[in-house]
Amino acid sequence: MVANPYTSWFRRGDISLEQARAFVVQFSVFSNQFLIAQLKKMLNAETVEAMRESKEILANELGVGFRGGRNEDTDLGSASGTVEGGTFHFRAAHFELLVRTAQGLGLRFDDLGKRRFATQPTLLFCNELIRLFGHDDYAIATAASWAVENWAAGGFWDQLVQGWEIFRARRNLAKLNLGFFAWHARLEANHAWHTWDKLRQWYEEHDVDEDAFVMHANEMLDAVRVFWHGLDRQRRDIAAAANALDAVS
Repeated sequence: MVANPYTSWFRRGDISLEQARAFVVQFSVFSNQFLIAQLKKMLNAETVEAMRESKEILANELGVGFRGGRNEDTDLGSASGTVEGGTFHFRAAHFELLVRTAQGLGLRFDDLGKRRFATQPTLLFCNELIRLFGHDDYAIATAASWAVENWAAGGFWDQLVQGWEIFRARRNLAKLNLGFFAWHARLEANHAWHTWDKLRQWYEEHDVDEDAFVMHANEMLDAVRVFWHGLDRQRRDIAAAANALDAVS
């Protein structure tokens, strides 16, 4: 999914504080639920190599930095490489990066990440992510993974970073930590090529049912679309409620 009405709006930075908070809460639920999907994908791997690939991503999500790439950060490591021999830092966990952004918006840890905070579109997305990405049929998991990884490399992170930077400047929030979004923009830019390399390898090693592959990839992308369109409806509802309140007062 490349055409995205929410991130196209977000990149302009015309975001209210309430809209910013609502977005971070929903993204925090997705961020936590992704760990479940990634763990299931690792457990259902067909080979040691596939299991290790999933472990790399899961370990990095949890706070183990990649080693071997260029421009390593003291806590976060590199945007590419391997977690083999990497250093664990609590502060490098992706969810903790997002918590630090949320704190700059007046949110607390206990406002974030739990399924009970999800809207219905976010919950549907997370459930489909766990079902498809973590499916025990590894062909289905591979199709969903390819779809998710291509979505993540589609440029929306750059749009979010651009919007956050404008929002921060307009509201004089110089200390607002945007590390979660800036770091993911770097990670996904480095991982884009790897997605297609893994697909080539999958085709070489399996008799792929291409129709089934496309169907399951589209199922995953349909859930991605629900997530973003849910965010778009939410931000419009927040704006409408604020305008109604202004009209009354």
